Amino acid sequence: MAGQIESTERGAGRIQSVERTFELLEAMSDLGGTAGVMQLAARLETPPPTIHRLIRTLVELGYVRQQPSREYTLGPRLIRLGEHAGTLLGSWALPYLRQLVDKIGESANLATLDGDHIVYTAQMPGTHAMRMFTEVGRRAQVHCTAVGKAMLAQMPVEQVRTIVEGSAMQAQTIHTITAVDLFQEELDLVRAVGYAVDNEEQEIGVRCVAVAVPGRMPRAAFSISGPSPRMTDALIHRAVPLLRQVSEQLAGEFEK
Repeated sequence: MAGQIESTERGAGRIQSVERTFELLEAMSDLGGTAGVMQLAARLETPPPTIHRLIRTLVELGYVRQQPSREYTLGPRLIRLGEHAGTLLGSWALPYLRQLVDKIGESANLATLDGDHIVYTAQMPGTHAMRMFTEVGRRAQVHCTAVGKAMLAQMPVEQVRTIVEGSAMQAQTIHTITAVDLFQEELDLVRAVGYAVDNEEQEIGVRCVAVAVPGRMPRAAFSISGPSPRMTDALIHRAVPLLRQVSEQLAGEFEK
């Protein structure tokens, strides 16, 4: 029996079947929430029969649904888990958001990735009379937000293309990037400098700078946003080290 248990473990205390299950759910999420067995097998480099066994179990438990097309989608039972996890993540982030506001003065946000959208998970208003306010729970497309760019820049190019090509990439302003190739070039720049900027791409008169929280999951990013006249290049360059610091600190919370 002891030998059988050890054969299902990866490293100390890591059970392979549990790890594969969550890798499968993460892969489905990265693919926009819908995928077929062969697609998942290729992505996870796992035999299709293994993927099928795992996914059928998740279907029976309600965490995955099978579509008439025979593809699979993330199921409704994940919603409750995500809601509670998002609330907790937002609570953990509040002290770090407060640090950003105290040092920069502009509004600070935490957002997470949800398919081809981002969701604002926590927010701390700035200290100015005219300040940005983002409602917690608000969704926006990835291509026109600094947080979306920052998170996508951490992902493989093929995975990013799958996400953005499945998105409408609508123009929110005259500055919005709506071509996939140009957006990939933008992400190359983000990777090179280590932070992302929204230059009035989501809303005219508003700039935003963001840094992704390091690590595989959850995909999250901190940002600072404000009116364009105050969000100068100098302020952005001053904010980036602080954003990196709080991102690394929040990542440390996940490892505890």
